[in-house]
Amino acid sequence: MFWMVALLALDGRQYVYRVYAPRTALPADLFWAAFHCHDEGRGPRASDCFDAARIWWTGDGEDLTVHQY
Repeated sequence: MFWMVALLALDGRQYVYRVYAPRTALPADLFWAAFHCHDEGRGPRASDCFDAARIWWTGDGEDLTVHQY
Protein backbone atom coordinates (compact mmCIF):
# COMPACT_ATOMS: atom_id res chain seq x y z
CA MET A 1 0.00 0.00 0.00
CA PHE A 2 2.27 2.83 1.18
CA TRP A 3 5.06 3.88 3.47
CA MET A 4 5.16 6.64 6.06
CA VAL A 5 8.36 8.66 6.40
CA ALA A 6 8.89 11.04 9.33
CA LEU A 7 11.51 13.76 8.89
CA LEU A 8 12.82 16.06 11.60
CA ALA A 9 12.90 19.74 10.66
CA LEU A 10 15.34 22.35 11.87
CA ASP A 11 12.59 24.02 13.92
CA GLY A 12 12.22 20.87 16.05
CA ARG A 13 8.98 19.71 14.44
CA GLN A 14 8.47 16.36 12.76
CA TYR A 15 6.87 16.17 9.31
CA VAL A 16 5.36 12.88 8.15
CA TYR A 17 4.92 12.03 4.48
CA ARG A 18 3.03 9.23 2.75
CA VAL A 19 5.13 7.63 0.03
CA TYR A 20 3.44 5.26 -2.39
CA ALA A 21 5.95 2.54 -3.21
CA PRO A 22 6.05 -1.25 -3.30
CA ARG A 23 6.83 -3.25 -0.17
CA THR A 24 10.27 -4.01 -1.65
CA ALA A 25 11.28 -0.34 -1.94
CA LEU A 26 14.68 0.62 -0.56
CA PRO A 27 14.68 2.82 2.57
CA ALA A 28 17.01 5.35 0.92
CA ASP A 29 14.59 5.78 -2.00
CA LEU A 30 11.71 6.32 0.42
CA PHE A 31 13.73 8.88 2.39
CA TRP A 32 14.66 10.90 -0.71
CA ALA A 33 11.09 10.83 -2.03
CA ALA A 34 9.83 12.32 1.26
CA PHE A 35 12.74 14.76 1.51
CA HIS A 36 12.07 16.16 -1.96
CA CYS A 37 8.35 16.52 -1.19
CA HIS A 38 9.29 18.50 1.91
CA ASP A 39 11.61 20.78 -0.05
CA GLU A 40 8.72 21.74 -2.33
CA GLY A 41 6.58 22.80 0.63
CA ARG A 42 6.64 25.94 2.74
CA GLY A 43 7.85 24.29 5.94
CA PRO A 44 11.26 24.87 7.51
CA ARG A 45 14.18 22.90 6.15
CA ALA A 46 14.13 19.21 7.04
CA SER A 47 17.19 17.39 8.26
CA ASP A 48 18.89 15.49 5.45
CA CYS A 49 20.30 12.99 7.94
CA PHE A 50 19.02 9.58 6.86
CA ASP A 51 19.55 8.14 10.36
CA ALA A 52 17.17 10.74 11.84
CA ALA A 53 14.26 9.64 9.63
CA ARG A 54 11.67 7.13 10.80
CA ILE A 55 10.25 4.92 8.05
CA TRP A 56 7.45 2.39 8.46
CA TRP A 57 5.17 0.34 6.24
CA THR A 58 1.46 0.85 6.45
CA GLY A 59 0.37 -2.46 5.04
CA ASP A 60 -2.85 -3.52 3.45
CA GLY A 61 -5.80 -3.34 5.77
CA GLU A 62 -4.08 -1.38 8.54
CA ASP A 63 -5.82 1.70 9.84
CA LEU A 64 -3.97 4.97 10.20
CA THR A 65 -4.27 6.68 13.55
CA VAL A 66 -3.85 10.43 13.52
CA HIS A 67 -1.96 11.91 16.45
CA GLN A 68 -1.61 15.62 17.07
CA TYR A 69 0.90 16.78 19.65
